Amino acid sequence: MATHMGMRPGIILLREGTDTSQGKPQLISNINACAAVADCVRSTLGPRGMDKLLFDGRRVTISNDGATIMRMLEIEHPAAKTLVDISLSQDAEVGDGTTSVVLLAAEMLTQVKPFVEEGTHPQVIIRSLRTCAALAVQKVRDMAVPFEGEKGTEMILKCAATALNSKLISSHQDLFAPMVVDAVRSLDADADLDLVAIKKVPGGEVRQSFLVHGVAFKKTFSYAGFEQMPKKFKDPKILLLNVELELKAEKENAEVRISDPSQYQSIVDAEWKVIYDKLDKCVDCGAQVVLSKLPIGDLATQYFADRQMFCAGRVETGDLNRVAKATGAVVQTSVNNFIPDILGTCGQFEEKRVRPC
Repeated sequence: MATHMGMRPGIILLREGTDTSQGKPQLISNINACAAVADCVRSTLGPRGMDKLLFDGRRVTISNDGATIMRMLEIEHPAAKTLVDISLSQDAEVGDGTTSVVLLAAEMLTQVKPFVEEGTHPQVIIRSLRTCAALAVQKVRDMAVPFEGEKGTEMILKCAATALNSKLISSHQDLFAPMVVDAVRSLDADADLDLVAIKKVPGGEVRQSFLVHGVAFKKTFSYAGFEQMPKKFKDPKILLLNVELELKAEKENAEVRISDPSQYQSIVDAEWKVIYDKLDKCVDCGAQVVLSKLPIGDLATQYFADRQMFCAGRVETGDLNRVAKATGAVVQTSVNNFIPDILGTCGQFEEKRVRPC
């Protein structure tokens, strides 16, 4: 009786409409689903590729980028979803070829479909595909061209120009291909692409784009006194903060009870003392440039300007991290206990206005 109870099969409740097919018909169905998804992006491939117009119910997107299209298709089929994952992985790891990997995967499935219909075991098919992959990788390595020397530089420029063929700036390859190569080659061996940023300046034309060999960030909102600050430093000490340097208004529900009108002035004086103590500590640490992720108010701006210092608040997190990486500074969340090691330095710091001709 115990053995009989142990052998009793489990009961699984499935949602109404659930597809329970398996075996050869399901494999063929999966291949057909992947082929249908690939057909959606097939016409976007190559320099003659066409853009797709996608509407998700809220906004319209026009793009020929494979990863963008695959992400917006909202595919529900489990097997076809793997093509979306392939495209997103390619975009994250390489940044190009998102459409190509989808079409290659779909074409491989299409080629093995007859073998599935003939009853070939999936393990045999997978073993053959792995052998083909190894041969293909070896063939690519045999055809590889070294990128050292002058010829290597020319080859890298051609590769960069090829990647721009299907982009809106394809007609400006002569400008952007060398710019991209120079930007990537200026990175360390780990090639952290987060250190490369693109800043957009309204107005002007595409041909006015240029590469900054250093860290560039947009000047944020400026308070009175910023015009008195120095605009150029040589070998400055840089202090990076995640601290607010401005007087804040009381909250609407704040309540302060006093028994003597003279006590009100002491409360105001205490607020001013707090902000001045913060500013004094920033000056005493020896910094000449103060950058903060949070606002730097008009009082602090004028305070630093009077002492021939530069400051900028509301600096974007990515820009602040790039400055920290380039200068060796450490972002501080408090103005207490500054030590010399937290300050960064650079060869030259300059505020420059960029505007169209």
